[in-house]
Amino acid sequence: LSDADREAWLARNAALAAEGLRVIALASNSVTGAPDDLYADLQLVALVGLLDPPRSDVRPSIEACREAGIRVVMVTGDQPATARNVATAVGLVEPEDAQVIHGAELRPVEDLDEAELERLRRISIFARVDPEQKLDIIDLHQSANEVVAMTGDGVNDAPALKKADIGVAMGRRGTQVAREASDMVLKDDTFASIVAAVRHGRVIFGNIRKFALYLLSCNVSEVLVVGIATAASAPLPLLPLQILFLNLVTDVFPALALGVGPGDSSVMRARPRPADEPILTRRHWLEIAGYGIVITLAVLGAFALAFVWLGLDERRAVTVSFLSLAFAQLWHVFNMRSPGSRLGRDDVTRNPFVWGALLLCTALLLAAVGVPALGLALDLENPGPRGWALALSASLLPLLVGQVSLLWRRGS
Repeated sequence: LSDADREAWLARNAALAAEGLRVIALASNSVTGAPDDLYADLQLVALVGLLDPPRSDVRPSIEACREAGIRVVMVTGDQPATARNVATAVGLVEPEDAQVIHGAELRPVEDLDEAELERLRRISIFARVDPEQKLDIIDLHQSANEVVAMTGDGVNDAPALKKADIGVAMGRRGTQVAREASDMVLKDDTFASIVAAVRHGRVIFGNIRKFALYLLSCNVSEVLVVGIATAASAPLPLLPLQILFLNLVTDVFPALALGVGPGDSSVMRARPRPADEPILTRRHWLEIAGYGIVITLAVLGAFALAFVWLGLDERRAVTVSFLSLAFAQLWHVFNMRSPGSRLGRDDVTRNPFVWGALLLCTALLLAAVGVPALGLALDLENPGPRGWALALSASLLPLLVGQVSLLWRRGS
C-alpha cells in the first residue's frame, strides 16, 4: 500500500469502528508450491464491519448498578472507537466523557504513582487490552479496597476471573475453563442477570439480618422478664413450659417468614455495605437490647397491673403476662421493616408469609388459653375481658415505640 492508500483504509476502519462495528480486514494471496511464508505479500481486499449490538436490557441494568453504588468498567479487546461507541450506546458514559485508555498506554500498577492510579480508577473504558492487563486493572481497583467482579467467557479470561473477588462466567458461550475459574455462572449470559443476582444477594442478607434481630430481641425479653422477676423475689411471670411454647410458636414462624421476605423496594438504591461488615453491627446490638428492654417493661407492667389493678390471682396474672409477651413478639415483627420505608408499604407488610404466620400464631395462642387440656398443660387460665384488654394493650407498646424509632431514624 502507498501512504495514501494506507491512510484511506485507516479512515474507513475508523469510520466503521465509530459506528460500533467490529472490523475485520480481508486479504488474499496467490502462491505456487509451498512458500516459506504463506502470509507474505498479502493484497488487502476489504474491511468487514460486524454488528454485535448490545442487548436492550443493558442500559437499564447499568443505570440500576449506578443507583446501587456499583461502578461498571468496560474492558475489551476491541479497538477504542468501537469500545467508545458501545459504551455511549448503553449509557456507560456520556459522549463528552467517553475517555478511552488503549492497552498500549497501560503500565504495571507498581510503576504508577498515586495520581496516575487515581486517574486510571476513574476511567470506565479500556480497549485493546490483553489478558495480563486485565489482571493489572483488577489490581488497580483492589488496591483501593474495592470489591471487584469480573465477567468473561474465554480461556484467556480465566486468570482474571480467578483473581477477581467475584468471577462471573458466561454459561452458554463461556469455555469450560472460564466456568471452572469463576464463582458464578450465568445461565442466560445477560448482564441483567448479574444485577438480579446483586438484588437477590442484598435481599437475602437483609432477611438474615432481620431474622437474627427479631429472634435475639425476643429472646432477650424472655430472659429479662424472668431474670428481673427472680431478682426482685416476685412471682414468675412466665413458667418454663410457657417459654418453650413461645419459642416454638411466636418466635419461629414470624422469624421464618422474615427469612423469605421479598425485600424492600429501595434495596437497589442503597450504597454497598463494607465487605467486612458483620451481620449484626453495633447499632443492631443496641436495637436488640432496646427492643428487649421495651418488651420486658410492657410485660412486667401488665403483670403488675393484673395483680394490683385487676386483682387477678397468680395463675390468671401469669396468663396476662404470657399473652402480653406473646402478642408483643408477634407485633414486633412489624418493627423489622426497613427504616426508609413507610408502614403499610414496606417489605414486611407485603410479605404474605408474615400474615400467615401471625394468623397461625394467634390461633395457637387462642387455643392455648381456650382449650382446657392445653391450658392445663401450660398452666394458663382465661383472664377474662379485662385481662385480655390489658394484655393486648401492653403488647402494643413495643410496636408503638419501634415505629416511633423508625420514623425518627427516617427523618434523621
